Amino acid sequence: MQIISWKPEYSEEFKNMNLQWLEEFFWVEPHDEEVLGNPEKYIIKPGGNIFLVKEGSEILGCVALMRMENKVFELTKMAVKPKHRGKKIGQKLMQHTLEFAKEMKWDRLIIYSNRKLENAIHLYKKYGFKEIPIEENGPYSRGDIKMQLNLS
Repeated sequence: MQIISWKPEYSEEFKNMNLQWLEEFFWVEPHDEEVLGNPEKYIIKPGGNIFLVKEGSEILGCVALMRMENKVFELTKMAVKPKHRGKKIGQKLMQHTLEFAKEMKWDRLIIYSNRKLENAIHLYKKYGFKEIPIEENGPYSRGDIKMQLNLS
């Protein structure tokens, strides 16, 4: 199992994994469609990154870091294919993402999530994310919790 950085040929895989996850737990919002439909424009070009977990030729999971403002990034679009859940892939992605963010000397990471995702919230807290107030106009209507990790 290895973690690789974004390449445009993974666009469909990235989009499909996230759409599957969203449809399983919530619904797809216009913001999701925009970002997943053009990750180069919304994630990569503004200075973010996407990491994918690969085993052999199969992509098992992914996570994105989307620029919010200078040195502040949203950790978003984390998904693991259903048949590969329970293998600590989320933890591997989180560790890799945090190491990357620290190497980039970013100030903080933000996560928007939903309290019904108890395993995800537990994972975020385990890695030091703390709950902060959520603004009225957050990017996702399903988001009922906002978390932050200070890196500097």
